[in-house]
Amino acid sequence: MPGPTVEMELVEPQSLKKLSFKSLKRALDFFSPLHSNLPPPDPFSKKIRTNHKMHLEYGGLKEVSGQPPIRADSDQQGSAQASVPALPGPQDSSNQKEDGDQNALVIGPSLQPKGLNEVGFPGKSTAVISVPGSSERNLSTSALMERIPSRWPRPVWHPPWKNYRVISGHLGWVRSIAFDPSNTWFCTGSADRTIKIWDVATGRLKLTLTGHIEQIRGLAVSSKHTYMFSAGDDKQVKCWDLEQNKVIRSYHGHLSGVYCLALHPTLDILFTGGRDSVCRVWDIRSKTQIHALSGHDNTVCSVFTRPVDPQVVTAKTITTLTHHKKSVRAMALHPKEHAFASASADNIKKFNLPKGEFMHNMLSQQKTIINSMATNEEGVMATAGDNGSLWFWDWKSGHNFQQAQTIVQPGSLDSEAGIYALSYDLTGSRLVTCEADKTIKMWKEDENATPETHPLNFKPPKDVRRF
Repeated sequence: MPGPTVEMELVEPQSLKKLSFKSLKRALDFFSPLHSNLPPPDPFSKKIRTNHKMHLEYGGLKEVSGQPPIRADSDQQGSAQASVPALPGPQDSSNQKEDGDQNALVIGPSLQPKGLNEVGFPGKSTAVISVPGSSERNLSTSALMERIPSRWPRPVWHPPWKNYRVISGHLGWVRSIAFDPSNTWFCTGSADRTIKIWDVATGRLKLTLTGHIEQIRGLAVSSKHTYMFSAGDDKQVKCWDLEQNKVIRSYHGHLSGVYCLALHPTLDILFTGGRDSVCRVWDIRSKTQIHALSGHDNTVCSVFTRPVDPQVVTAKTITTLTHHKKSVRAMALHPKEHAFASASADNIKKFNLPKGEFMHNMLSQQKTIINSMATNEEGVMATAGDNGSLWFWDWKSGHNFQQAQTIVQPGSLDSEAGIYALSYDLTGSRLVTCEADKTIKMWKEDENATPETHPLNFKPPKDVRRF
């Protein structure tokens, strides 16, 4: 037989906001029954806060124990001056007494003040030393300020760079560039599968070479032979004889596209790196592969060589540098110092050679994919971004003194403002950029710029990110 039915109470529908406030009120009722009274202060946390504030406020004042008190004669010092700490004067104090434990507060490196006319107190003696060279009107502030000079090197003033020539001639993206050792011409490789040779002084086209079946990613001109080397996405590395203007050797061995190449400065060997994650070393004359420098897990995008160890850097040689969080597409060796810089989308970092110690980051972030970078002997480093940004840096301090933006040629899309390669000429006075709008732009320093018209806006960093 069924039991009596129980009537269920109707639950009033409530909004989510009302339920949240009700839950919050219950939590307050449970944990804090007295809403008007604040929780009792914790003496331990109060002590920690007080000590931290005292350390920040008086960290520059050093407490020197065992200092004999220096008290002035009562006839010379009035009662109005007895409660004020005296600043250093030219006179020597004549009457001195020893009375109990004495402490002196000294600012800066000087610990033993000599020849000071100071006021002593019977219990404790405090001497406040002013910063040398301070004027009379700001004695009170300069005496209590600790001046720590910034150890960060100040950047050298460089004139800004400007675009003075635009060269059109390629039918595709311009991907690579190399200068002749005589500094009279330079060559560019493009996605139209051609290599064009241009005159440096006039910017006129001198020669067009064909032979690749894919875009040309890397170029290098030998300083000892009349040879030029090219590499492309067609897995081919070619040696061109510039006296006959034709290919005389081909280096076979890469399993995928070749993205970069570099010539050794003293030996007749060639380094190439590409999508097969291997840097291959070739003998120029015999076309044989000497070494295959493995170790990378992904594409080798940049390589440079040096006459001394480490002789080749692809980001893995003697040691592995793992400071970057994102892929490294560009590296630049300083022409004078034993150091190089590497660039990725997160930061531009400087490393020391030969051990590869990390030095510091550049003081700004370009916040784009950096495709290429170069440095001249005056310490001006240029970095080219995928969004068309061209930034100029002071090498020593890492200060970014100019941010330029390339302008696409008429008829191109705004998205074709990327810069794929750049290089200084041998003098370092001209910069050539290869861009996605199929043009080649030449830059030089502004002759009319002065430190007054373009002042150096530099603030030394307070803390530098190490990684």
